[in-house]
Amino acid sequence: MHDQAERLREKIIDRGNRVKLTRVVTVTSGKGGVGKSNFTLNFALALLKKGQKVVIFDADIGLANIDVLMGVSPKYNLFQMIESNMSIWDIIEKGPCGLEFIAGGSGFTQLLHMDERKLTYFFEQLSKLNGYADTILLDTGAGLSKESLRFILAADEVLLVTTPEPTAITDAYAIIKMVHSKNPFVKIKLIVNRVSSEREGKITADKIILVAKQFLGMEIKTLGYISDDFNVQKSVRKQQPFYLTYPKSSASKGIELMVDAYLAGNQTASYFSTGMKGFLVKMIKMMNQK
Repeated sequence: MHDQAERLREKIIDRGNRVKLTRVVTVTSGKGGVGKSNFTLNFALALLKKGQKVVIFDADIGLANIDVLMGVSPKYNLFQMIESNMSIWDIIEKGPCGLEFIAGGSGFTQLLHMDERKLTYFFEQLSKLNGYADTILLDTGAGLSKESLRFILAADEVLLVTTPEPTAITDAYAIIKMVHSKNPFVKIKLIVNRVSSEREGKITADKIILVAKQFLGMEIKTLGYISDDFNVQKSVRKQQPFYLTYPKSSASKGIELMVDAYLAGNQTASYFSTGMKGFLVKMIKMMNQK
């Protein structure tokens, strides 16, 4: 496995030198029910509106639901691609406004147990996305499974979604603490969802930032806040993204502010981005360490 992984790593690096960098961003949360997938979907749509090429990779192992939030039934998923030797282009689905996404599928839990041939094929297909999009959003499962941790550690940046609830704050810090123990240089930004006011969002974020700085010496930043907006739940029931259904809602305005902050930060962050090739190289390295 090691020799083949090295050859694949060299192939990815060589291919990556000839195309633009694709920024790989992992979206995660300490616990379920904080609105992580809903944030990912609406954030992607707002990026799309700004002229960005975006692909969502639904990597929520076993509980993938990006398609449900859009009311779209994917024909194929990542696991079927691997099992049937399909191309990555065969399984990219389209949602509202042409938003592209890749469904993980329940069988994706077998990723860590694939044989050498399937694992190599998996990485070869993912490498084709290098330069295809400006941003790939990896929507991982809540908490720290072995799979989610690898996605977090391999990404250019991590967006950590929480709420003002004490349990959500505690679990968000647990994610930060675990990630710090593996790599203290991972770039993490907070999104505080379901806030009653900007003040509550700032207080919540500041608590996490202060504890991370005091006990871990880790610099955490805030990307923004999303209001506790009843239009969000209405959209979920309709299986329609709130950013499209209620574009003037307070939640949609919060998403737009975060997209502006993300794009402004990318002017600097792009210099430190390793792109899809870097993401895959790090994933291969971690697979070899299992």
